[in-house]
Amino acid sequence: MGGQWKRTKLAVLDKPGLRPTPDRVRETLFNWLGQDLAGWRCLDAFAGTGALGIEAASRGAQAVTLVELDAALVAQLHKHAQRLQASTLQIVRGDGLSALRQAAPGSCDLIFLDPPFDANLFEPALKAAALAIKPSGWVYLEAPSAWSGEALAALGLQCHRHLKAGMVHAHLLCVA
Repeated sequence: MGGQWKRTKLAVLDKPGLRPTPDRVRETLFNWLGQDLAGWRCLDAFAGTGALGIEAASRGAQAVTLVELDAALVAQLHKHAQRLQASTLQIVRGDGLSALRQAAPGSCDLIFLDPPFDANLFEPALKAAALAIKPSGWVYLEAPSAWSGEALAALGLQCHRHLKAGMVHAHLLCVA
């Protein structure tokens, strides 16, 4: 992790299907975004370990909402927030897709989307995220395959950056 909590390790629960974003991918993402996220409003819709949202808070984001359905992961996120004294983190137990759909239009500077790969959530999550981000905002997507420009354009988004790391395709998207 970089920023305020540089070199802080987060404990990761052993849960089936939980895929923490690899350090190399996270580092690349924050190089793409810039190191200073001061004033940004972020939503981590499928928080899991919370590494992406916590990293955004560590880099100065004004408000970061971590949404996670699994009770054990939510409890772990609360422990991380307490340990780090992270006052900018809001942890919500709930459905990530619902949180995206309930976000006010244009209310987010950055949305993290890393839904379970075996769930059919990518398209509806991207559609909702396209409405929730500011015109100058970003959507980070982790998926098991690369998203084509045509598929993204149909959802009102375009790919700004992409990388493949192991079995993960990382996309930095913006409004088309």
